[in-house]
This record gives sequence, C-alpha cells and structure tokens, in this order.
Amino acid sequence: MDEMSGLGGLYSIGGDLEVHRLGYGAMQLTGAGVWGEPVDRNNAIAVLRRAVSLGVDLIDTADSYGPGVSEDLIHQALHPYASGVKIATKAGLVRTGPGKWHPVGRPEYLRQQAEMSLRRLGLERIDLFQLHRIDPKVELAEQVGLLADLQREGKINRIGLSEVTVAQIAAASAFAKIDAVQNLYNLANRGCEDVVDYCAANNIAFIPWFPIQTGALAANEGLLGKVAAELGATPAQVALAWLLRRSPVVLPIPGTSSLSHLEENVAAGDLDLSDEHFALLRELAH
Repeated sequence: MDEMSGLGGLYSIGGDLEVHRLGYGAMQLTGAGVWGEPVDRNNAIAVLRRAVSLGVDLIDTADSYGPGVSEDLIHQALHPYASGVKIATKAGLVRTGPGKWHPVGRPEYLRQQAEMSLRRLGLERIDLFQLHRIDPKVELAEQVGLLADLQREGKINRIGLSEVTVAQIAAASAFAKIDAVQNLYNLANRGCEDVVDYCAANNIAFIPWFPIQTGALAANEGLLGKVAAELGATPAQVALAWLLRRSPVVLPIPGTSSLSHLEENVAAGDLDLSDEHFALLRELAH
C-alpha cells in the first residue's frame, strides 16, 4: 500500500469499525443517471483499486447504484478485500430507470436486498448496512427492526440511516442502535446542521453525500477559490478539509470516476484549515 495521506485521521463507527475518515463513494462509477454499466469498466476497476492503494478503507455503495452494478464492480476490483477495508452499502430504494428512485421499506424486501448485496459483494457480513430512505408507507419499527434482526443474525455489523432528521434518528433508536447517518451536506448546502450536531453529541458517524456537490463547489471563484489559492490547494480539497474540520464524526465520501480527481480528493486529508479560514468558509451558505 502506498498510502499518501493521513486521510483525516481515524474514526471507529459504532466503536469497533475503525476507518480513515476520508472514504470513497462508489455511486459515480455506474452509467449515466446512476443506471447501468460504466462507459469504461476497466477504468472503474482501476479507480477502486487506486483508492485502496492510497489508504482509503471505507467504500460506500448501494444496491440501487446501477442497480447492482456498483457492488459488482467493488467485488471484481477488490475481492478478496485487503485487511482493514470496510464496505458500507444500502437498501430501501427501488430503481425504475435512470434518475428514478422509489422508497420501498417492506421488511421482506430489505432482507432480500441484504442477501443479494452479501452475494454480490462476496461478504459473509456487511460492515455497515444503511436504510437508504425511510419508507413513509411502512412502520418505522418494521424497517429498522428488520435491520436489527439482520444484525442479530450476524449478516450486518453496524446500522445506518440516510436522509433523516434528528427526530427520525431518535425514533429509530428505539428499535436498533444507529451508528451512522448519511445526509446531503456540504459547504454550500448545510440544511441539516442540527443532524451533524446531534451525531457529534451522540458519537454517531455522519457521512455527507455530495461532499463537493458534484463539482459545484470546485469552481475557482469567490471566497472558496480565494482560500484555496492562499493554501496552495484546489477548491475541492478545501471543501473536503472543511468537512473534516467540522466535526470528528464527519466521514466524507467523495466519489469520482477519474483517477486524477481521486488522488486530488485523497490529498485533502492532509490539508489543515486555520480557525480563520474555517470561520470564513462557514459563512459561504449564509
């Protein structure tokens, strides 16, 4: 392993799932609209292998990416998994076409998808299994209760939720121990600050998806560009460094299908923001 970065330090999800804080999100490895095969499958395999060679040990995916394609790519690229590599996946969204997502939280469906993810990923136990969305048509106790059943059966290790409020996390905690939350959050979109604070107070991993807002924050303009220039970094690196500084429970998972962007993102783990830069950037979305 030619690890080139501290990757933001270490964090233990649930107290026993130790990972470097800067992970990799495998959604963008699929075709357009997160649907079907990638344009260049060999490149997708190379990106996954390079991520691990750089020290990334948290790979985040979902059964709905493709659907199934992202998990298949991870298996082909990384199985048998190097020591320390942790795989997080999700279930609870059904795909009917490119860009189309529908929540389905029936317990029998979630169980089926967990079994299929285990098979596709070549795992005996999924390190972190996340409910991709709460299905409003199904009782929360049934959805989270099924995840607790899978945990007791040894098929998943830690349980997470995605796109939830503080109230929903608290409600779900009555049926299982919630160890991770994955919400949309970045420098420009901080609508769930209360969720980040709740996770920090309760030692729950907070995994921001779209941490660089798919390039929107990477433009060399305005305050972000100015801070990046002062630090000799790229705007994307500064955006990731800000997330790492935001709280020690924050685990960004930038995704890319580009080897050069992957290396740029990983290098953000070594970028230190001053108190002044951190405070300045916090005003971006105000």
